[in-house]
Amino acid sequence: MIALNDILAQIKVKDFKGDLNVMVSGIDIDSRKVKQDDVFVAVRGTKVDGHQFINKAIDNKAIVIICEELPEIIKTGISYVVIENTAKALAYLVANFYKNPSAKLKIIGVTGTNGKTTVASLLFRLFNNMGFKSSLISTVGYYIGDKKYNSTHTTPDAIKLNQLFSEMLLNGCEYCFMEVSSHAIDQYRVEGIDFEGVVFTNLTHDHLDYHKTFNNYRNTKKRVFDNLGKASFALVNTDDKNAMVMLQNTKAKKYTYSLKHDADYKAKVLESHLNGTLMSLNGIELWTLFAGRFNALNLTAVYAVADLLCGDREGISANISGLKPVSGRFETINIYGITGIVDYAHTPDALENVLATINSVKAGGQQLISVVGAGGDRDKTKRPIMARVAVENSDKVILTSDNPRTEAPTAIIDDMETGIVLSEKKKVLRITDRREAIKTACFFAKKNDIILIAGKGHENYQEIDGVRYDFDDKQVFLEQMEIINN
Repeated sequence: MIALNDILAQIKVKDFKGDLNVMVSGIDIDSRKVKQDDVFVAVRGTKVDGHQFINKAIDNKAIVIICEELPEIIKTGISYVVIENTAKALAYLVANFYKNPSAKLKIIGVTGTNGKTTVASLLFRLFNNMGFKSSLISTVGYYIGDKKYNSTHTTPDAIKLNQLFSEMLLNGCEYCFMEVSSHAIDQYRVEGIDFEGVVFTNLTHDHLDYHKTFNNYRNTKKRVFDNLGKASFALVNTDDKNAMVMLQNTKAKKYTYSLKHDADYKAKVLESHLNGTLMSLNGIELWTLFAGRFNALNLTAVYAVADLLCGDREGISANISGLKPVSGRFETINIYGITGIVDYAHTPDALENVLATINSVKAGGQQLISVVGAGGDRDKTKRPIMARVAVENSDKVILTSDNPRTEAPTAIIDDMETGIVLSEKKKVLRITDRREAIKTACFFAKKNDIILIAGKGHENYQEIDGVRYDFDDKQVFLEQMEIINN
């Protein structure tokens, strides 16, 4: 239990009714989860306004209501606190409740359109391998040491974040590597986190269904750098034209990494293969198990962060060479003479990077068959671009479902097809059922051919009409290859 006044520390209170010294047992923004003596914070979300559920929270024994405006009926025995912006204040309220756990950890945020999961996950593995007890908050899961929790969001809400940070401390973790999504920044989920440093990977076409314009998207990402203090570092990929925008107003120490330009951390690809890359990094040669220039950039970011945090360059280089690709990120599977590649690429830029990598090492006579879809209820403007990128860089393309969610899969594929010129349509098939699409790709493939299955990567489900069904691209590919070859 903690006094209400203590969790209101540094929060500007506009008005209140009741006792500010009342003892509280928890904080929640979901009235259904509220328990005896909890604080209910009424947040105005994108779809639902928490103010509508104040009475429901009180029915569930909430003792404090934090809101932006007082309800018409004030109930006795309940403390009401009015503040300017409950969404923004929530992160500080929760941090106060949990005694500011982020300040006791070394937290590294990774933000950008592509590469967040790979960079954060590899840093988590690298630091654990080097003997530093670490944790991970990522699309692929929330890891505290060896313990894994399934992730509901790339970056969870402020309540879940502080619960995770507290558990990390209890388990003796020193470092936390976390993906920072643009939604999380915009919705103040990472407000008040004491970041040791933040990495910017790149910025490409994505999430415009939410942010509406690219400038809004870019400026949202920039906010996390604007909020960094002088003791933190900001590391940016200067191969992306938006990198210097991120650094414009930051107080943090500034560092750069690049494949193309002079930078604090400069990398060069020496040899490229489907099963790995020989690269030099600040003059040090190392062989990695990752394919593609985009992964060379990701590994450069990993090296740079590790160097900035611990400075053991020899140990860092040796351990990077032993790292394995993240599940569903350019994951190669060789079976019956066919190479399958499962990748999470779900933006035009990510898809183009993956296809460019394959084509750069593809031998003469090898056929590249791409299975590509686009998510429903998301940015529609990228659909035709993705289809065009797939067709221009593949020998055959099968357009199929990704996670259609509440949209009709055929309508999504119709949108994708508008990006394909008439002369290219002869090498395109439409197969709405994703399993059938993968099966057809396997049927078409001859020995030494390559099948790219893009869009879902590590996901082990497919969401259709709001229901999640078991579906794993890698497993479906392996099953179909066994059926066809036996």
